[in-house]
Amino acid sequence: MGEALCAAGWDVLRTVDCLPEGTADPVHFEQAARMGRVLVTNDRRMTLIAHAWLAEGRAFYGMITWPQAHYTRARAGAFVRAFEALAEQDDPFGSFPIVYLALGD
Repeated sequence: MGEALCAAGWDVLRTVDCLPEGTADPVHFEQAARMGRVLVTNDRRMTLIAHAWLAEGRAFYGMITWPQAHYTRARAGAFVRAFEALAEQDDPFGSFPIVYLALGD
């Protein structure tokens, strides 16, 4: 998915490019928040971390997530189209910082 987003002109920073492999999820989340980046994940634990941050009143720019089952069946183009649809919105994270994608082929 990362390669397809890069090829489509998206600014993508993979976590493995800025943190060592095996870094704990809360550290990844904190890094994305500190950098003002949108976290893109299908890891259920990251969604739990995001909701915990919201419950604690902690802000972060945004998170895009989807069911892990969709990742194995969706093609890269579906991710790119979903991201481009979000980019067309004035403020996709304005009402809630977590966006749940429903991906098709």
